[in-house]
Amino acid sequence: MKYLNPRADLTFKRIFGEHPDLVISLLNALLPLKAGEEITEIEYLPSELVPDNPLRKFSIVDVRCRDMQGRHFLVEMQMLWSPEFRQRVLFNASKAYVRQLDTGEGYGLLQPVYSLNLVNEVFEPELQGYYHHYAMVHVEHTDRIIEGLQLIFVELPKFTPHTYAEKRMHILWLRFLTEINETTRTIPEELLEAPEIKKALTVLEESAFTDAELAGYEHFWDGISVEKTLYNSAIRRGLVEGKAEGLAEGKVEGKAEGLIEGKAEGLAEGEKKKALTIAKQAKEMGMSIDNILLLTGLKKEELPF
Repeated sequence: MKYLNPRADLTFKRIFGEHPDLVISLLNALLPLKAGEEITEIEYLPSELVPDNPLRKFSIVDVRCRDMQGRHFLVEMQMLWSPEFRQRVLFNASKAYVRQLDTGEGYGLLQPVYSLNLVNEVFEPELQGYYHHYAMVHVEHTDRIIEGLQLIFVELPKFTPHTYAEKRMHILWLRFLTEINETTRTIPEELLEAPEIKKALTVLEESAFTDAELAGYEHFWDGISVEKTLYNSAIRRGLVEGKAEGLAEGKVEGKAEGLIEGKAEGLAEGEKKKALTIAKQAKEMGMSIDNILLLTGLKKEELPF
């Protein structure tokens, strides 16, 4: 039996966007829900329009749903990490929270929004754990929480079954997402013993997809590879060129205005020049304006083209 990778856009949405029982199982396994708060039934919410770029990941949530209590759940598989991703997750979760109310309705009707983000890259190298839970917590009294937004990030590359003493389905779903791909020929028995995972594996069988869908699947991975190359190349070249120019200017200004002040200004100028250099390189490589703005943090009016 040949399988596809569950982390691809096509497969992830097929598994969790078309099978309520599977997304319920995933959410119950990975969200920080207390006893008695488990999800038992959900309804899917309409997906937003997908922009025309290879990754389709800069503003789109893969799966949106709510349960019978009115709690909203956003699920996203993010293949490439960028510094702005946390802000985008917060923006999408906040938008889902605000949209619950119609004009004139009371705030008491608002229900929590949970955003589950599965990230295919390491973005917290200094932290040992792979599971990151953000909530609005009192700084001095961490038991005091403002209910509303719950943001969860999972660094998939850090996960191993032996690094975290968690509940069984938590481990099995993460094993499914990290171990199954096109090279898989034998499925571990522990995964087959879980009915939900077994069903998800059936959905992943290559024979279940049309030729057109398989072509789109290959195009997705090509897009990921191209975007990653563009990003890394732009970063490397920008760091070298921008830092060198900025430090040089900082030294010149420092001689006139004082070494400490000049060095600070030079470093700031270097950061700006680095961003501008990255923007130029990304433009030459064919990256869209919107993606360049996300990549560099520049404003549109600051772009050098």
